[in-house]
Amino acid sequence: MRVGRVKLSALYIDRCVAEDPVAVRIKARFPGVSCRIVQGADTVFRELAEAGPDPELEGKRRLFLTRNRGAFIKACPGTQHYTCCGYKILHIGTYCGMDCSYCILQSYFHPPLLQFFVNHDDLSMELETLFSTAGIHRVGTGEFTDSLIWEPAADLSRFLIPKFAAQPRAVLELKSKTVYIDGVRSLSHGGKTIMAWSLNTREVIRKEERGTASLDARLDAAAKCARWGYPVAFHFDPMVLYEGCEAGYREVVEAIVSRVPPERIVWVSLGTFRFMAALKPIVQRRFPSSKIVYGEFITGLDGKMRYFKPLRIALYRKMVSWFRELAPGLTVYLCMEDDEVWRKALGFIPEERGGLAQMLDEAATRHCGVRP
Repeated sequence: MRVGRVKLSALYIDRCVAEDPVAVRIKARFPGVSCRIVQGADTVFRELAEAGPDPELEGKRRLFLTRNRGAFIKACPGTQHYTCCGYKILHIGTYCGMDCSYCILQSYFHPPLLQFFVNHDDLSMELETLFSTAGIHRVGTGEFTDSLIWEPAADLSRFLIPKFAAQPRAVLELKSKTVYIDGVRSLSHGGKTIMAWSLNTREVIRKEERGTASLDARLDAAAKCARWGYPVAFHFDPMVLYEGCEAGYREVVEAIVSRVPPERIVWVSLGTFRFMAALKPIVQRRFPSSKIVYGEFITGLDGKMRYFKPLRIALYRKMVSWFRELAPGLTVYLCMEDDEVWRKALGFIPEERGGLAQMLDEAATRHCGVRP
């Protein structure tokens, strides 16, 4: 049994959840994996630190089942300098079994470790509180982990999707680079779950997204979900600048609209590669053949390294023009950009349309049937 595409080498269970039904079920799916009951995470972190020269990779091979001691539902942190979409994070676990060179989680967690939170009774109570709160809520599980890597081990979609289907105010977005969709086929979703994929050019997927599903596999999975009645979405983030990238991204746009009915697409987001300085030495050590951190960067207002603004705008304008040509009316938005970039790339700023959050709420209302 694997988590994503990684075969586990060790399973740890926090003593406080050793008898939890979710933990027991997950343990039963890894019969050949060494399993230990531990008191908290200290033992796991200590063994990771002693695991060898690549703790980031080793952290993908060890799974720690524990409880979320904080809030399951959090506001997206965003930043005051760039436009945020008002997303809510559903914090189901941490890290990922895939191995993308640019992944910020390599430097975000110290050390990075696959963790899955099994106290789903607490999660259910937080969801009920959210569902009873006025307004439209857009919720996603893909901030600190991939949304679908847990499917073979935990059947998380079978827990979440029916809950969202039974209420009118919130949509759940499951964003992935995998194709673990078999478990969602027969679920009653009521249009309240958006199946989403992070996409990139074939070259970026081949060179920088180790262990992920191919572009064609992701689009095939999206097309299947659309046939099953699910709304779908796509996220181009991070977009990478390299020689020939424009032709590569044009190919992906054409592939989307030829394989997935545009009327089933709730939104498409665009964001270029950006990173905190602490990530660069990790990429250099772990992915010595990668050139991704050697582009034309400048320090942004949020402290992250970003491509020069004219370069970002030029690529965004082309992407927007291609989508407007091939799928008019599609909601396309920018992730963490300022008003100048919005104006020059899309021809308007979010405030002229009620703000980005309202734009996306309206898209969710049209495609998913949510209401305040």
